[in-house]
Amino acid sequence: MTEPHTVPPENTPPTVPQLDVRAAEPPAADPQSTGGGFSDRPPGYPSALVWLRAGILRDWRGVLGAFVATWFYLPVALLLAFWGGLSFGIVGLFAGGLGADDQVPQVLRDAPLIGSLLESFLSRSGGVLGGVAGFAVGFLVGFLSVLVLPWLGAGEGPFAVVTGLVGTVVAAGLIGVLYTLYRVVLEPRLLVVSGARQPSRREAARLRPVLDDCARRLGLPSVPRLLMEDDPVLSNARTYARHVVVTTAVLTEADDEIAALFSHELVHWRTGDEITSAFVRGVGLPLTLAHALPAWLMRTFPHPGTNFVVFLLFWPVLLTMRYVVLPLHARDVRAAEYRADLGAVLTGHVEAMRRILERRLSFETGRSGWDEAVCATHPPHELRLDALERASLTGAPTGVTEPVTVERLFNQSGPVGTRRTWLLVGALALVACLGAGGLSAVQWAFFRPEAAVEGFFAALADRDSEAALGHLTDQGAGTDTKLLDRLLRGEGYQPPTDVEVSSLERDGDTATATVAYRLAEARQTATLTLERDKESTAGLFHGWRLTGGPIPLNSSIADPGVRLNGVELPVATEGPPLVLLPGVYTATGPSSALSETPNATVVADPGQSAATLQLTPVLKPAAAEAVEAQVRAWLDECAKQTVTAPPGCPFSYYGGSAQKVTWKILEYPKLTLELTGPASAQVTTPPETRGRVQVSGTNTYFGGTSPFTDDDTLSVTGVATADGDNVTFRPAVN
Repeated sequence: MTEPHTVPPENTPPTVPQLDVRAAEPPAADPQSTGGGFSDRPPGYPSALVWLRAGILRDWRGVLGAFVATWFYLPVALLLAFWGGLSFGIVGLFAGGLGADDQVPQVLRDAPLIGSLLESFLSRSGGVLGGVAGFAVGFLVGFLSVLVLPWLGAGEGPFAVVTGLVGTVVAAGLIGVLYTLYRVVLEPRLLVVSGARQPSRREAARLRPVLDDCARRLGLPSVPRLLMEDDPVLSNARTYARHVVVTTAVLTEADDEIAALFSHELVHWRTGDEITSAFVRGVGLPLTLAHALPAWLMRTFPHPGTNFVVFLLFWPVLLTMRYVVLPLHARDVRAAEYRADLGAVLTGHVEAMRRILERRLSFETGRSGWDEAVCATHPPHELRLDALERASLTGAPTGVTEPVTVERLFNQSGPVGTRRTWLLVGALALVACLGAGGLSAVQWAFFRPEAAVEGFFAALADRDSEAALGHLTDQGAGTDTKLLDRLLRGEGYQPPTDVEVSSLERDGDTATATVAYRLAEARQTATLTLERDKESTAGLFHGWRLTGGPIPLNSSIADPGVRLNGVELPVATEGPPLVLLPGVYTATGPSSALSETPNATVVADPGQSAATLQLTPVLKPAAAEAVEAQVRAWLDECAKQTVTAPPGCPFSYYGGSAQKVTWKILEYPKLTLELTGPASAQVTTPPETRGRVQVSGTNTYFGGTSPFTDDDTLSVTGVATADGDNVTFRPAVN
C-alpha cells in the first residue's frame, strides 16, 4: 500500500540549489538591443541544434495536420467539392424529380396499395433524394480530384508517388525549419514592431527580482529577456523563444501572483513551446499566410457584416484551419499549459496560481461549442484548478509513484528521443543515404543523357540494330528490322569510331549533345537532341532517347540487282522507304553485257535527315565496239542492195527513174551510246560525225539514158540491248 505524500505548508518553497542568475539587461549603449543569435536560448540544451530539435519534434499531430491541410490543398479541395456537390445536386434534383416514376417496375406499379404508395413517395421525395445523392457524389468527386490529380503527373510506377511524397515532405520540413529560424533570429525586431519595449527602471526593479527568484527555484541559471507591453487593463504574459512579454497591468498584481505567472512562463520558455508552435506554422506557411488576412480583418473590424463578407471570401481557408489544423495543434498546446502550471507548484506559488485561475473564470465562455471545446489552446480553468489540487507541493500527482520534480519536468527524453531511438533513426538515415547514393550511381551510369549517346554508338559498333533502335524515340513503324540487321552485319559496313561527347547541355526533359566521331576516314561533328523517357524503368529511373529515327534513303530502289553490303535490296515501288542507321555502307549495282555499275559508298551521318544512294551504270568498251561492228555490218548489207530505197536502211535516192543502182559506203558514221538502263542504250549519230554514202546508176529521160553519181550524209539511230552475254543492235524504224 502506497503511503500518502506529506504535504508541507503551501508557502514553503521546495529546496532547490542556489544558482547565479545571469543578468539579462541589454547593453546601455543600444536600448533597442536584446541580444542576438541563439545566445538567449534556455539552459539545459548542449547546443542550439538540440534546442530546436526538441521543439520541432514534439507536436507531430500539429505538424501532420498543417502538412496535410497545406500541401494536399485542402482549402482548394473544399472549394471544388462544394461547387461539384452543388452542380451534381441540382442535376440530381431535377433527374430524381422527373424520372423517379420510371424506375419503378411495372409489377410493383400494378400492385394494389403498394404501387400507389411507391408512386406517391417517389413523386414527392424523388427529387430530394436525387439532389442529396448528387450533392454527395459531386462533393466526393470534387474533393478527391484535388487530392489525386496532382499525383497523376508524378510519373509511372509506385515509386514515383513515393518520391513525390518524400519531396513534398522535405520541402515542407525545410520551409518549417527556415520559418522557425526566422522567428527565433529576428524575434527581437518582430516584438519591437508588435509594440513590445524595454522595461523602465521602476518596472525592472519590480519584476526582475521576482523573475530571478522563480528561475532560481526552478533551477534555471538564466532567464529570458523581459519586455513590456503597454496594456493597463488586462494582466497577461506571453512567452516567446527568447523573451517574456508582460503587460503593464501585471504591475498592479500581488508579488506572489506575479511569481506564479512568471513560473508558468519560465516553463514555457525552458521547454521550447514557442519553437513547436513556430514549426507547425512554418510547415503550413502558405495556409498560415492565407489565414492571416481574414483573421486580421475580423479582428480589426469586429462587425457581423464584415465577418459575413470575410467568411464568404475565405470560407475554405477558415474551415480548414478551424476543423483540421487547430484541433490537432491544440492538443499539444493544452498539454503544454498543464505542464507550465507545474512551474507554480515547484516554486511554491500554487495558491497564487489558483487565485489567478479562479479570478479569470468569469472571462471564460461556455465550452460546448467547437471552438471552445476542441480548438481552444488553453484548457478549461476548472480542469487546470483540478490538476493543481491533485498535485502536491513536491510535485507528485495523486496515484503517481514518482514525484514530478524539476529534473523530470525539464529533462524528459520524450521530445528529443532516447539514444536507441536516435541510433535507429541514424541507421535508417544511413541506409536511406546509401540507397539514394546507389540509385544515383545507377542513374548516372545508365540513365543520363551521355549514357544514351554512348549506348547508341556502342550498339552500332556491335552491329546490333535492335539495341540501336531502342535508343531512338522513333523506331521506324513498318521498318524491315530484319533487313536492317542484315545490312549492319553485312560486309562493307563501317560504324562510327572514336566517338566522344564533347559537350552536353540539358534543359529540363530535353538535352543537346555535341558528338565528335570518325566516319569514312574523316573526323566529323554532329549535334544530337535527346528527350527524357516519360515511362520509368523499375518505377525509379527515367532514361533518355535520341530524337528521331532511322535515316531514310533518298528514294526506293526500283532496279533489281542493287546490293548494299552484299545484301540485295528489294525491288520496291511503293510502301515505306528503306532506312539506314548511321555508318558507311558499300553499294553495288547490276552488271550486263552492255554496262557495268562501279561500287558506291553511302554515308549515313548521325542526325542526317536522309541518305543518298547514287549508282551510275557505265558502258563497257567492248559493248561499244560490238555495237559499232554490228552497225557497220548492217550498213554493208544495205549497200549491197541495188534499189533506190533499200528497205530498213538509213539512206535512199529519189532522183528520177534510176536503173542499175549501186551503193558504196564512203565513210561510216561515228556512234554515240547513251545508257537508258543497266541493259539498254540509245544509239545515235551526232550531226558532226555523220557518215557518207555514194549512189551511182543510169537515169532514163525521153527514151535516152545518162549515167549519174551522187553522195549524201548518213545517220544511224537505234537501240542496243544486252541479251545474255551478247549485245544486240536494233535500228530505229524510219
